[in-house]
Amino acid sequence: MGQSKSAPAFNIMIVGQGGRLQYEAILFAASLRANSPRFKGRLIVAEPQPGPRWGSDPRMSDAARQVLLSLGAEIVGFESRHFGTEYPYGNKIEGLATLPAGEPFVFFDTDTLVTGELAEIAFDFDRPSASMRREGTWPEEDLYWPGYTAIWKSLYDKFDLDFDSSLDLSEPDEYWGRYLYFNAGWFFGADPRAFGDRFLTWALAIRDDRPEELVIQSLDPWLDQVTLPLVIHSFGGGRPGPDLSGLDGDVTCHWRMLPLLYARESDRVVKVLEEVAAPNKVKKVLKDYDPIKRMIYQGRGAKVRALFDRNDLPTKEKQIRNKIKANGFWMR
Repeated sequence: MGQSKSAPAFNIMIVGQGGRLQYEAILFAASLRANSPRFKGRLIVAEPQPGPRWGSDPRMSDAARQVLLSLGAEIVGFESRHFGTEYPYGNKIEGLATLPAGEPFVFFDTDTLVTGELAEIAFDFDRPSASMRREGTWPEEDLYWPGYTAIWKSLYDKFDLDFDSSLDLSEPDEYWGRYLYFNAGWFFGADPRAFGDRFLTWALAIRDDRPEELVIQSLDPWLDQVTLPLVIHSFGGGRPGPDLSGLDGDVTCHWRMLPLLYARESDRVVKVLEEVAAPNKVKKVLKDYDPIKRMIYQGRGAKVRALFDRNDLPTKEKQIRNKIKANGFWMR
């Protein structure tokens, strides 16, 4: 469905950081420019700055910065006041402060490719949502746990939210899919400051003063994905509808790790990856990262791809990983 003429423009945020993320950010920016020419908003790369929360300088290399700038990205620094080395996933929470207040936003994980026109996605920024490309990773079942309903209800009660209206009643009671749970690989809203402030406040409240029902549950690395459904629900949002099917579909691909991309994603995704990685100014920087050099430029990705039938993939990601590892092709 095409975006209505009255739909607002929006900005995109990704996180740029030294190491793997800076190379992924380049691939994202290059794919955005190549495949979404009608996107007119700002691409803001939120970059954590050195400080007491980081054991080493988290900033990107000068070479990576120059490529991102040449692709039309803006690099905006932010201070890690609450997260950092101990919980780098907190970058997506604290980094929302880099976005202009009051302007609609979409956040993407850097390990995402834009494969189609984002302007054709019918975002309703007054009804925030997030990715459903997820498995039932949290909470974890345990002999002494109180169950899914008790755990999730305790979180909704903590923030005075209506729990019952968040449920997918087509799913059975005590099945993980009944409860509002997202992958934080993409999410969007109307105001990044309001969204980010609440995301941060509630994440810290859960981390530092969890309900007793969560005592035996791990929040690392799940804190962002535990908090995100509560924030989205509080702003009147929920599960994505068919208008957003291009995300995790024909318009974007959250690939996560290159061996997994080559194993299971479409021919279109592989074509986009290799095309946007080909120009010399991009290749010159990307080949410094060993997984990209070997997978894309030295052909290891094609060998991984040959191991699998995309029409008959193993049902579990772990099975895919194990087969790649058994053939000596795993990298991350």
